[in-house]
Amino acid sequence: MRWGKGRRGRGGKGMGKKMGRGKGSKPPKKLPGKYFENLRKVVMESICCNCAACVAACPVKGISITSYSSPPYFPEWENNCTDCGFCVRVCPRWDYVPLNGLGNYIEALAVKSKRFSGQDGGAVTEILVSAMERDMIDFALVVTKDENWRPIAFLASSVEEVINASGTKYSHAFPLSALKGLRGKGNERIAVVGTPCVVSAVRKLQSEMGKFARKIRFVIGLFCMENFYYPQLMEFLQKRDIDVTSIEKMDIKKGKFIIYPSDISFPVKDLNNIVPSGCKVCQDFTSVQSDVSVGSVGSPDGFSTVIVRNPEFLSTVKSLNAEFGDVDLDVVEKLANFKVKIHPVK
Repeated sequence: MRWGKGRRGRGGKGMGKKMGRGKGSKPPKKLPGKYFENLRKVVMESICCNCAACVAACPVKGISITSYSSPPYFPEWENNCTDCGFCVRVCPRWDYVPLNGLGNYIEALAVKSKRFSGQDGGAVTEILVSAMERDMIDFALVVTKDENWRPIAFLASSVEEVINASGTKYSHAFPLSALKGLRGKGNERIAVVGTPCVVSAVRKLQSEMGKFARKIRFVIGLFCMENFYYPQLMEFLQKRDIDVTSIEKMDIKKGKFIIYPSDISFPVKDLNNIVPSGCKVCQDFTSVQSDVSVGSVGSPDGFSTVIVRNPEFLSTVKSLNAEFGDVDLDVVEKLANFKVKIHPVK
């Protein structure tokens, strides 16, 4: 197993330190008007990452998701927005500075669950189920799907729900909207699974809102090159005569987007025209701000690459009911650098 103590990728600096301006302080507005108007014009119309942190943070519960192909919106913001600034304070794309590289990590392992068959080695499912079994968490924020592969973010409260939500959906689910209403209520212990932008949003929530900092116990970050809006992805597949209801699994390997069980594949570059603008500014492939990062790149077939960044979780990962192997981090770093190349900072 390969160690990487102290290793730092570009943009990893400051990981784990408190971000934001602190409780009670508001960032300066970039435009006249209320904070939500600033968020809508400055962020949502160009580089929104669809994390829905603003939905979770809004104290009047005014921000909502209106469709699977547009950013969150506040229908009555002119009258109901209290101009508290929380939507801007938790937004990972306000004053955005891209993160990239491998980031800091303690150890990287190839993991294959002995109990579950997930997207690759079932590592995310194994980690979440183990956390529930060990009474570390009460809920896991995950994304499931309906029969048409429409993504649905929710708080799984049982092992069965976690297992049923396994697998990658490749479309935006606005996941942090599932935390809406939890602000200031109860003592829930939550694990969050998300792409790099979602991980960054969670760190903002934890920094700016103490209640969320106490509720969210750990964050699993997923390797991610790009994501898609659900309607555009489904239209893309349907134009290729793919029956969405017959799909059992979707995967991206070696530059190919693969549909199972039919084994239909096509180059990932064919999807370039439907990549959302918010993805085009992201350089973080490995979720450098997570406690544990998971992906397939760098591990043998049937295994997941697990990068442990928070030392508190190293023993937890090593005690999983799983097989372990070596990781080729050079391959991971190569893809991390490739994402920087195709998403240059402007």
